[in-house]
Amino acid sequence: MAIDIKERDKKYIAGTYKRNPLALVSGKGALAYDETGREYIDMTSGIGVNAFGFADKEWQQAISNQAAKIQHASNLFYTEPCSRLAELLCKKTGAYKVFLSNSGAEANECAIKAARRYSYLQYGPGRHYIITLKNSFHGRTLLTLTATGQDSFHKEFDPFVEGFLYADAFDIAEMKKFIEEYPVCAVMMEIVQGEGGVRALDKQFVAEVQSLIKDKDILLICDEVQSGNGRTGEYFAYMHYGLQPDIVTTAKGLGGGLPIGATLFNLKTQNALSAGSHGSTFGGNPIACAAACSIVERIDEKLLQEVTKKGTYITGELTGSKGVKSVSGLGLMLGIETERPVQELVSACIQRGVLVLTAHEKLRLLPPLNIEWEQLKKAVEIIKEELAK
Repeated sequence: MAIDIKERDKKYIAGTYKRNPLALVSGKGALAYDETGREYIDMTSGIGVNAFGFADKEWQQAISNQAAKIQHASNLFYTEPCSRLAELLCKKTGAYKVFLSNSGAEANECAIKAARRYSYLQYGPGRHYIITLKNSFHGRTLLTLTATGQDSFHKEFDPFVEGFLYADAFDIAEMKKFIEEYPVCAVMMEIVQGEGGVRALDKQFVAEVQSLIKDKDILLICDEVQSGNGRTGEYFAYMHYGLQPDIVTTAKGLGGGLPIGATLFNLKTQNALSAGSHGSTFGGNPIACAAACSIVERIDEKLLQEVTKKGTYITGELTGSKGVKSVSGLGLMLGIETERPVQELVSACIQRGVLVLTAHEKLRLLPPLNIEWEQLKKAVEIIKEELAK
């Protein structure tokens, strides 16, 4: 069956992914199985999507119950799961309004549009520049690709969207210079840069940025697409830093496996978008929202403490270990700088029954938030052994 899957995929799927030679057909929790029945410990959770692993019972039930009622209604009508999810997110974070979409890129598109419209309504046209950070990643649409602070993404798709500046994440002077020289409406940052190498931002830098923009009515947008929904040991990573963002975006783990994105607005920005200024056909889909509700409701203080403990365990086991140069990140969003080539490590770990990811030249770990300790320890031991070779 796997040969048929791979051959059919190569024949009919656009060649945008460099897949590992492995077909996954089923799973339970942090365990995945291929067509032969071989078991793998999943330390990827679908790049941070499967918050509670594979085939989670509560998630399944939420989807099943909603599918039996109504699977979709346009946003010209009200639906219960949509409003319930927005309420849960607002109560978890202190946000005032939520726009629901289908992905992280869409959530970021919404945030950028809202920031520019807020500035337009307050100050008129022209004040539209957005500062992002070098090494950031905000999505693959043309707008969010432009927002991404990596030169390697700014090729072959010209012309890119005008109005973005890229500041060094460790240089407050550069940030200040941009703000003084350009009509800036927002600063957009990932508190933990995921695709850029799983780097947590320096707390002093982040605090200085917030102080710098606060009195100028420049909005702070926090991209929590990968780092949100309990991934770092707080509901959102910005909560580790004591920040008060104006707009927050999230996706990935929010839906537990179904596509959904959310853009959260604070008191100041809650009316940045109005009827007709933005929209989405599938955003707020009842089934996706019901699934997300089943995830958000279970991300409580006990789970967050467990995430922190597991992240501390992994970091403690790997820091200073043979073949490890450094470990970065927060909670269960970790990057390992290795001596051995990362792609070689990915293949070796798969052969040993452990699924891992990469981020630039680092090994990246994003296990399910509720991975069992026995499974986690076994996976970490195998990874350590492979790192040391």
